[in-house]
Amino acid sequence: MNRIDETFARLREEGRAAFIPFITAGDPDLETTAALVRELDRRGASLIELGVPYSDPIADGATIQASYTRALEGGIAVEQILAMVASIREAVAAPILTMISVSLVHRMGMQAYIERAKSSGVDGAIIPDLPVEEADEPARHGREADFPLVLLSAPTTPESRRRLIARRSRGFIYCVSVTGITGARDELPAEVVDHVRALKALTDTPVCVGFGVSRPEQVKRLAAVADGAIVGSAIVRLIHDRTDGPREELVRAVGDFVADLAAATAPRGS
Repeated sequence: MNRIDETFARLREEGRAAFIPFITAGDPDLETTAALVRELDRRGASLIELGVPYSDPIADGATIQASYTRALEGGIAVEQILAMVASIREAVAAPILTMISVSLVHRMGMQAYIERAKSSGVDGAIIPDLPVEEADEPARHGREADFPLVLLSAPTTPESRRRLIARRSRGFIYCVSVTGITGARDELPAEVVDHVRALKALTDTPVCVGFGVSRPEQVKRLAAVADGAIVGSAIVRLIHDRTDGPREELVRAVGDFVADLAAATAPRGS
């Protein structure tokens, strides 16, 4: 069993949901990213998403797009990110997933990317722009390597495609909470609960919710219905806001923020 499946099995036994933070690899630099991954793990992250910068993301809001631009201007490359993961893997208990465009994977070749990423200590990949109709062969490569490939389901996804996503997504299903792009929001739509329940009726694969999640009360609400909550833009913005100060203070501030969010997944009554 891979680390992702092991983590969700353990959380299920504990009666709690996963907390999954997202950060952009290489923003502001890889050394800081490595320090942040270790801190996220130490402060309660169940799994960690590493965004692989791409010049033309399709669903990322202004905050994450800007972080990708900064990282690309700094010369970040996929191989550097994988080497960084390999350098810290033994110090990090939480599973690490890459959030990566299918274009970057295609450039290397799906099977080659999976083999290279896994050998570096990456546990799975979220490929947001991989259409489910084209995911059969990539999913097969992932199954053969025990390297889960996570697919996304949006509020507008029809039931027929949701069924395909439920069959082909491994590790978990990324349930997009809103129609549109990533970014912190004051309120999550009431329909997200129905979306989660519709997906969970189709599969035993965990369902985790992202897009717009930014506060402990939102994480707590999602933890009552979903298997995990994902927070990205709010963390990426905090990193950028602290970039001009000492790295230690940046890492500590992000760790404090993440600890509060992770605490919101605690079982009721604990």
